[in-house]
Amino acid sequence: MANSVTVGRKSQDWANLVLAVCLLLSPWVVGFAAETVPAWNAWIVGILLGALALAALSVFAEWEEWVNLALGIWLIVSPWVLGFDANVNALWTHIVIGVLAAAVSAWAVWDIRHPHAHA
Repeated sequence: MANSVTVGRKSQDWANLVLAVCLLLSPWVVGFAAETVPAWNAWIVGILLGALALAALSVFAEWEEWVNLALGIWLIVSPWVLGFDANVNALWTHIVIGVLAAAVSAWAVWDIRHPHAHA
């Protein structure tokens, strides 16, 4: 039973790693690499998200999921905070990846807090 919970968390960490790679590549793929603020935001948050996902894959700690949740929320609000909300490509990339990263991390925290749900 505990093994299925661990496997579930690992899949959530892999999902965050995939989202991190997508975020890192998004300035080139989606076409906002020439705009400094959204591109650097995507690269920095992508590196942090990926590093935390790799750390969680090797040695799990709950705080990593909370930080990933905060990074997801940051991605959602950053277009307005940093002022690149006029760039539709960067805006929606940050929002979509932010919502997905926050949802995956919230799901991982839920699994940690409610292990009986896997019984």
